[in-house]
Amino acid sequence: MDHSLLLSSIAKHVTLDKAEEEYLVSLLHYKKARRKQFVLEEGDVSSKIVFVTSGCLRSYAVDKNGTEHVLQFAPSGWWIVDMRSYITGEPARLNIDAIEDTGYLFFHKADFEELNLKVPKFERFNRILGQNAIATYQHRQIDNAIFAAMERYANFCQLYPSLIKTLPQKQVASYIGVTPEFLSKMLNTQIVK
Repeated sequence: MDHSLLLSSIAKHVTLDKAEEEYLVSLLHYKKARRKQFVLEEGDVSSKIVFVTSGCLRSYAVDKNGTEHVLQFAPSGWWIVDMRSYITGEPARLNIDAIEDTGYLFFHKADFEELNLKVPKFERFNRILGQNAIATYQHRQIDNAIFAAMERYANFCQLYPSLIKTLPQKQVASYIGVTPEFLSKMLNTQIVK
């Protein structure tokens, strides 16, 4: 199992010594998900924190009409979790599945909590990650409230530059809050201009 991407991601924010890195690595698990395979299904309890090493995962909710609403894409180097379920132990409201064949590392909840207790620098890393996630979430909410679809699409392209050419338009449309037909028409109109 290759954990170098995770360690380099952590090293951008905190410096772990060799013993701390070895302890962290000893708690990691590795798994692969095939395209469309679930990592978490709505109704299950989220009991692990996931870090994507290859491929891409997405989290989404399904409304009563069966429409998917994408909350997050997690390409290589990103974290993903149903945080509310993870924290409270309540059934997940989100689904997390693989958009393509995906490799990921994960911590079980008890191991993750122990790691935070035993390695304070890792707890600091998690605080930074959490703050960044909250800031991103707030900006997305503001974008959804005040920006037109084309501006939301431009922001999506900036946030996920590696995905814009590989994701199905249906999923991009879901993320920015429009129908696939509207997104297609909007993009075709922009090309013509």
